[in-house]
Amino acid sequence: MKKVEITQVKKSDIEQLQLIGKQTFQEAFSAKNSEEDIQKYLNEAFSIKKLINEIQDKNTLFYFAKFHNEVIGYLKLNHGKSQTELKDEKAVEIERIYVLKDFYGKQVGQLLFNKAIEISLQKKA
Repeated sequence: MKKVEITQVKKSDIEQLQLIGKQTFQEAFSAKNSEEDIQKYLNEAFSIKKLINEIQDKNTLFYFAKFHNEVIGYLKLNHGKSQTELKDEKAVEIERIYVLKDFYGKQVGQLLFNKAIEISLQKKA
């Protein structure tokens, strides 16, 4: 497999983030949930308004995994008060790592995890 590129998501990428978020979530969870529950979650978690608020949050970072300029997965990191669980200033939370099913087993998730480690080291977390 050719090189997968990891790039930070910008506000101008918001629609692409919404698409990859919805698609990867559906692929991962639709078999074990009702269509109604999936749609409710997708509408809430991946609304443009919510994603814009998250991307503008200085304590939240998103990264795309791209293959031939196609987004094939993403990473969402939180630190400080934006964490959903621990809320420790010396921690970085991986809230999401999602990859398209076609790329399962191809180390894309590992590349995104490695990016999370890199960011954590930069933040001395």
